[in-house]
Amino acid sequence: MKKRILYISILAILFASCTEFQKISKSKNIELKYDKAVDYYSNKKYSYAISLFEDIAANYRNDERSELIINYLAKSHIGKKQYYSAKDYYEAYIKTFPKGKFIHEAKYMIGYCDYKNMPDVQLDQSITKKAIKEFEAFIEEYPQSKKARTASDILEELYNQLAEKELLNATLYYNLGLYLGNNYLSAVITAENALKLYPSNKFREDFLILILRAKYEQALYSVEKSKNQRYQETIDEYYSYINEFPEGKYNKEAKKIFKKSQKVKKVENE
Repeated sequence: MKKRILYISILAILFASCTEFQKISKSKNIELKYDKAVDYYSNKKYSYAISLFEDIAANYRNDERSELIINYLAKSHIGKKQYYSAKDYYEAYIKTFPKGKFIHEAKYMIGYCDYKNMPDVQLDQSITKKAIKEFEAFIEEYPQSKKARTASDILEELYNQLAEKELLNATLYYNLGLYLGNNYLSAVITAENALKLYPSNKFREDFLILILRAKYEQALYSVEKSKNQRYQETIDEYYSYINEFPEGKYNKEAKKIFKKSQKVKKVENE
């Protein structure tokens, strides 16, 4: 019985709210609509706020509240997690009010919107790269801002996303092996380039062990005249790995590859 009463009460509140909104949306009182839109925004009723702000925006085109309306619209879409629409409004704000009082926030938020739209790592990372450019530009323009520190933290996450994408690509090359060519070499090149681009990424150890594995496989399948050099490259790569990660999670595997390479190289030299 109590649940039924609660359910009916909720329906009554929703109906009253909807009825109120319908009355306001039909009103020709622009000031009333503006005040109510702000009220809806403050109470997190973002859909109502967006509808009213969009309805009256043209009426305030030459008014100082035009700046506020665009900002409210952007923030309302953020509240609804509609980041593409929010970014459109922030970009419109920057274009219309290049010296506006919300310009600092707007420039931060266009990067934030792309960050929130960042796709799964297996998909195209164009949006991730956009977010990086936007945050880098923001930090350069506002280096002392509190938001610059937050932007730096997000940048690290974005760089890791791109690094992980490259790790997946390098792993794919490694798994292809000698299919239609020397994919081990492609794995090495992809991994090494990723380490140059993102030297502090959190997948660094995974890249290094993948390079070691790929170089060992290259040595294993090399022609005789190249084997000795390839095994030496594998041994050198082992030292690179073990020096950086002496207690690494791939330590045992790395040592096995090292011992095999040493053994073959010793036989080759006899």
